[in-house]
Amino acid sequence: MSNKGRVLVAMSGGIDSTMAAVMLHEEGYEVIGITMKTWDYASSGGSKKETGCCSLDSINDAREVAVHYGFPHYILDIRSEFGDAIIDDFVSEYLAGRTPNPCVLCNTHIKWTALLKRAENLKCNFIATGHYANIRQENGRYVISKGKDQHKDQSYVLWGISQENLKKTIFPLGKYVKDEVRKMAYEYGFKELAKKSESYEICFIPENDYRGFLKNRVEGLEEKVAGGDFVLSDGTTVGKHKGYPFYTIGQRKGLEIAMGNPMYVTKIVPENNTVVIGPKEELQEHNMIVKGLNLIKYQSIESELEVLTKIRYHDPGTMSTITQKGDNIQVKFPKPVNAIAPGQSAVFYEGDDIIGGGIIQANN
Repeated sequence: MSNKGRVLVAMSGGIDSTMAAVMLHEEGYEVIGITMKTWDYASSGGSKKETGCCSLDSINDAREVAVHYGFPHYILDIRSEFGDAIIDDFVSEYLAGRTPNPCVLCNTHIKWTALLKRAENLKCNFIATGHYANIRQENGRYVISKGKDQHKDQSYVLWGISQENLKKTIFPLGKYVKDEVRKMAYEYGFKELAKKSESYEICFIPENDYRGFLKNRVEGLEEKVAGGDFVLSDGTTVGKHKGYPFYTIGQRKGLEIAMGNPMYVTKIVPENNTVVIGPKEELQEHNMIVKGLNLIKYQSIESELEVLTKIRYHDPGTMSTITQKGDNIQVKFPKPVNAIAPGQSAVFYEGDDIIGGGIIQANN
């Protein structure tokens, strides 16, 4: 075994995970590649050719890199676990009127668990992925911080990883920007890979059509929820919608209702199939409650703390004060934020460091 140790690298066949594996190999680690099969494209109702990390082409791309560098490569079938935990949760959250973030749940409960279990079986010291983020040890804790590339930074989706799992995790790309990684791929001879486009869609949602996915997944859903009321905040009915699961907080387009001024979805009430709409001002909130807390930088938050809070992946963040109450966090925004969506992740930053995160439950 290498004196640096043996590392199991999650390889999707894309440029980032490929270069993560190559970098570690070049640094002297004993690399083992693994590609996880998480879902069946055909079962999602897509009409286009299968693409992305679960396609046969991507699996072959990952295997070719492993063969070229002479390290082992395995395929791990986790479709059953993925479907039960991620897809079922995705559907149930929308049916509960919330907006889920399946990538966070997948990282926390599926990918890391599957990788570490296989790593133990293969006597690996570490696991590695191609995420753009950094890890360091400080004051006895493993801290995730933003990647160097602020446009590509993926720390937001990693808040749920436990300290025990972070201890065994490496992010080789954290200190690079994407253009540097592309250049390295080109220099290493992966010219086609360097030009490969990226997908920002949820992996199991064909053509990024979550409404179509829900209709395909839940038999009779469209008929069950059609014809509910659009109402104003005072309860006045102003029209009919196509079913509450097909709307998200902050949505403006696709409402198909004329009110004389722009209207947005401000609340979803699944109990009576009601979608509340209103002007943009009604989307603004000063407070929210976050549950399912996972703390990273600190073991606990003893007093009120000023942090930057991100309420969605591409949110630049808003300064706020947070107070821990058991496993929950009370968040207060001095300046109101728009479209707080229950079900999404709230992630708290101190500079570039993640303090922790959780799931948005309510605004009050």
